[in-house]
Amino acid sequence: MKTAEEDLRAAEILAQAGAFAQACFYAQQSAEKAVKALWYAIDADPWGHSVQKLILDFPKKQTLPDLDRWIEQAALLDKFYIPTRYPNGLPDLTPGQVYTRKDAQQGLETAQAIVAASREWLVQNVE
Repeated sequence: MKTAEEDLRAAEILAQAGAFAQACFYAQQSAEKAVKALWYAIDADPWGHSVQKLILDFPKKQTLPDLDRWIEQAALLDKFYIPTRYPNGLPDLTPGQVYTRKDAQQGLETAQAIVAASREWLVQNVE
């Protein structure tokens, strides 16, 4: 969970610096790592990088409050995984030309929600 929180802080710093594509990527990473922390807490082995799939495949997903909201939030962040990093991920443009302050803000807010919800789940469900 600590690494998820560190990535979230990095996303905030990058957004403040105007590196919006990178902020979006680190927002995705923070949520991915937060959800993986849930898997590790129940001694399960997560696989992949899709936050949405990690939530859908979570063995105890029925214990996640407001599951549909988690899935909706995760879908937004999954869009930031590849195209934010690779210049050939978007037709004729680089990530820096495409991702905006609004994208970074939305990514940050979404990641903050998933990180906070994951932290709360851990407190309530792990001894």
